Amino acid sequence: MLPSQIMFLLRVLFLVLYFVLTVVPLVVALVLLWPFPHRIRFGITRAWSRGMLWAGRLICGLDWVVEGEENLPTDPSVIYMKHSSLFETYAQIGVFPPHAWVVKEELRWAPVIGWGVSAMKSIAIDRRGGGKAVKQVVRQGKVRLAEGIWVTIFPEGTRMPPGETRRYGISGAALAREAGCLIVPVAHNARDFFPRSGLPERPGRIRICIGPPVDPSAQDPKDTNKIAQAWIETKMAEISEGYRDRG
Repeated sequence: MLPSQIMFLLRVLFLVLYFVLTVVPLVVALVLLWPFPHRIRFGITRAWSRGMLWAGRLICGLDWVVEGEENLPTDPSVIYMKHSSLFETYAQIGVFPPHAWVVKEELRWAPVIGWGVSAMKSIAIDRRGGGKAVKQVVRQGKVRLAEGIWVTIFPEGTRMPPGETRRYGISGAALAREAGCLIVPVAHNARDFFPRSGLPERPGRIRICIGPPVDPSAQDPKDTNKIAQAWIETKMAEISEGYRDRG
């Protein structure tokens, strides 16, 4: 291992230490503040997220930039975000308006993290639930949107390797159509610096790109997904080294 690689590994370990020292107090605060409005808990979580982004930049050289913020609607909407690494799971909190996540049911039972997920009004679904899961997202998502809380979905349902995608789940498009809100597609190149399930491998600049909103009322939910997916994958091919390497 080269000296530069050893040095970066040590920096990553400091970032992990920062995460451990901050996430436990965060979750404790969220649990204690459970009776208070979501905006208060989200504000605390947003501060933690921005702290993680700051620490990643300072310690590991992981710079980041948000592009296309002018595309964010003024009203609560559904966010479709490319899922490929650990980075976007915490970065989204510091970037987007107050929101709730659609997550897999088992995440609620994870030690410590699961308490925080539950406290943030997440919509926990059984990914094998099929139509039942879709109805749950629509039902609970409409409540969140009516409360002024955006809903964030990883429409592919799992982390995808560079240059790959899969058919989007229908729940997000169905929710947006029934709630009468827009879908905001988001692409990013975090996978160029993070492995699928691990810690950063090298420094660099992560671009978080927000696309033009998609109106779900103009077509069938399946076609809405195709429009959002086409924008995300086209943008990924533009900004991601991993996509270009596979090409």
